[in-house]
Amino acid sequence: MNGTRATETCAVDGGIPPLGAPPLYLPFADGPFRMAMGLVAQPASALTEIDSHYPAQMALRRQLLAERPAEVFAALPGSAPARAEVLAVLAAHLATDHPGWFAREGDRLANRLTGENWDLARPPCDPLELAGRLVQEDLCVLEPSADGSRLIAAVLCFPSRWRLADKIGRPMLAIHAPVPLYAEKLAGKVDRFMALLGPSRLVERVNWSIHDDPTLFQPAGHGRTEADPAITAANAGARLTLRVERQTLSRLPESGAILFTIRTHQRGVDEIAALPGVAARLAGAIRALPPEMERYKSVQPFRAALLDFLDRRSSGNAGA
Repeated sequence: MNGTRATETCAVDGGIPPLGAPPLYLPFADGPFRMAMGLVAQPASALTEIDSHYPAQMALRRQLLAERPAEVFAALPGSAPARAEVLAVLAAHLATDHPGWFAREGDRLANRLTGENWDLARPPCDPLELAGRLVQEDLCVLEPSADGSRLIAAVLCFPSRWRLADKIGRPMLAIHAPVPLYAEKLAGKVDRFMALLGPSRLVERVNWSIHDDPTLFQPAGHGRTEADPAITAANAGARLTLRVERQTLSRLPESGAILFTIRTHQRGVDEIAALPGVAARLAGAIRALPPEMERYKSVQPFRAALLDFLDRRSSGNAGA
């Protein structure tokens, strides 16, 4: 099931358009496990998503950038042109594609949702950091290298169990070294695709995981295997969260770097399991995970309880 993006509706009496509900993504399938890129072409206007979580998430991003800057921002020497271009591209996109919420006048960009007004020509912080203060997406910048695309800068406030400090400066194969089957199944395809990605294209992919912690800033936690007796079939729906990343790739036309965006969406498992057919579909997807992928996604601590909960839901028995 694809997400339905929030769009700006007409403002009342010239005010700010209301923020819509976040899109619902359910990117798992009941069937054999497949390791695939899963890329879908999108219009340039789909670069970012803005929804009712914007105020809370932007407040959290501001807090993280103020209190934990070394953990959420990194940039290599020589990446300044690409970082500046990310800000320019995002500012143009926001003013053009979200004009009810952002207004551009010369070098100034007004954020009507937060009341902020930014000088784009003389930003008060790094241009990439400023870009990260405008959108709910995390922003990663990759440049071509002899070993494939290399991460040269990022503002990463909502990592899903990885640390920016461990990845900055590394090529895609090294970045994804912990991901089971990546080297065998995807590495070559990813490197070829990114080398051929044209500046006029925007592509999207969506991945999913189940977390036992709804915190958005999660730099650790992959590979857990110890059982968690506190999560049972009776409370799994309330304790567990479906965490989805909507990712986009696009090439910056001037620097030639690639902008990789990550928008994190979270829904309680109880909420999605109440939708027709979803509990059975999620249970099938979890059962199809290879053991090494189960370990990587840290599903094992609550796998049995989650499957018991989903099976009861899919059979119409919502009780404990």
